[in-house]
Amino acid sequence: MSPVEHVELRTGAYHDSVTLLQVSRAVADVDGVLAAQVAMATPLNVEVLQGMGFAVPEQAGPSDLMVAVRADDDAAVEAALAALVVALTPATSSSGPSVLEPPRTTGVALRREPAPLVLVSVPGPSAAAEAMDAIAAGSSVMVFSDNVSVEEEVALKDAAASQDVLVMGPDCGTAVVGGVGLGFANVVRPGPVSLVAASGTGAQHLLALLDHAGVGVRHCLGVGGRDLSAAVAGRSARQALTALADDEESELVVVVSKPADPGVLAELEALVADLGVAVQWATLGSGRPDLSEAAQAVLARVGVAEVRWPHWPAAEPQPRSPGRALRGLFCGGTLCDEAMLVAGRQLGAIRSNIPLSPDLALDVRGDGGWDGGTDHAMVDFGDDALTSGRAHPMIDPSLRDQRLAREAADPAVGAVLLDVVLGHGSHADPAGELAPAITAARRAALDQGRHLGVVVSLTGTIGDPQGRDDQAARLAAAGADVYLSNAEAARAAAALVSTGEAS
Repeated sequence: MSPVEHVELRTGAYHDSVTLLQVSRAVADVDGVLAAQVAMATPLNVEVLQGMGFAVPEQAGPSDLMVAVRADDDAAVEAALAALVVALTPATSSSGPSVLEPPRTTGVALRREPAPLVLVSVPGPSAAAEAMDAIAAGSSVMVFSDNVSVEEEVALKDAAASQDVLVMGPDCGTAVVGGVGLGFANVVRPGPVSLVAASGTGAQHLLALLDHAGVGVRHCLGVGGRDLSAAVAGRSARQALTALADDEESELVVVVSKPADPGVLAELEALVADLGVAVQWATLGSGRPDLSEAAQAVLARVGVAEVRWPHWPAAEPQPRSPGRALRGLFCGGTLCDEAMLVAGRQLGAIRSNIPLSPDLALDVRGDGGWDGGTDHAMVDFGDDALTSGRAHPMIDPSLRDQRLAREAADPAVGAVLLDVVLGHGSHADPAGELAPAITAARRAALDQGRHLGVVVSLTGTIGDPQGRDDQAARLAAAGADVYLSNAEAARAAAALVSTGEAS
């Protein structure tokens, strides 16, 4: 008997992508359901559903909720729709009706109860208005949302400077303020080091390296992944550095960023000299130290001996592979940048959807696919173009994991480099999904008579809720070489395709 399919649109029924990820999983877990997706009808999500074989109505629009179920029979479809109703029904409170109607805007909420810091996490097109409300009320704000335009970012940061408050973000979902993590946050010990971070996963990676070495962190002010670009011109970085210069408990400030505009970087260096603040630069770029080298420099400045970063070797050695291309599939943009810089020294040009130079641009479709050819390529699945209308891959890595299966089937590919980022806000058990995908990918390559090398960069701390060492052990058991240092992972992966042997 052929499977039964059900596709419907629910107009005006908006739900955020994280909620719908949980709803989709609840529906997919119903007995008899073969495939299920519940998502807003953004162009990306429509493309994903079509890739799953569902026929999406032509009139679908971003304000419509799509419900797509493929099941063994009609009874299973009915059970799935019943589970959908339960999953979308908000929990009721037993505390009785509230006296005041809940505030409908950030400004109304802050007029009722002022707050020094506001976290904005709404769809990108709505984020700027809510952040501006917070700034007008005299609050610093962390814009966790992505898909905020550069023009809106500049306007927000100019408004914040006039109010003497700070904008953290957008497009940089990590911060630690006085030991309290915001957004994607690792569990780190308190200490004398503070970060100004124009990078989300770059900040998390540095936090994880320092924590492993026993060095604690006081603040991590994530100023937005574009803050050190020419367009944004370091607006929030300047404010953050000025604030930390007055913080006596921040003995050393580390500035971490993806490749920055040279002019903006020079202006920040001049500001640091004027402020007299102790700064260690961890800004990626050609000829500059990688993040692991920057971490060792931080250790030296705070009086801690150099450490070796952990490596969890694969259960079996990685043998020679006939494939000559390296493919990197990343959740973190800065980790992707660093891997391209490091591996590029061994391999040469690497194409990407976040290329190090315009001539290396890779056109990645909304479903995460591209025409690979035989080139080396690395893709940031957390880029704005791939997260519009869906959860960030640190929360839902399914798009990246699907691409892993495609790479395993490509005889040109000799090795795959992946990242896993732990901490609050991230997937509760990334190894639970990635380890079986690695096993399946390696088996698919073996069925073709070849070996597929797999290397994983694992960013996380001992205190993270997922359990760093347990995650590493499970990934290694699946056949991956696992490294805490992203730079070491990139070098190991490059060695698998440049020499055909593990490093």
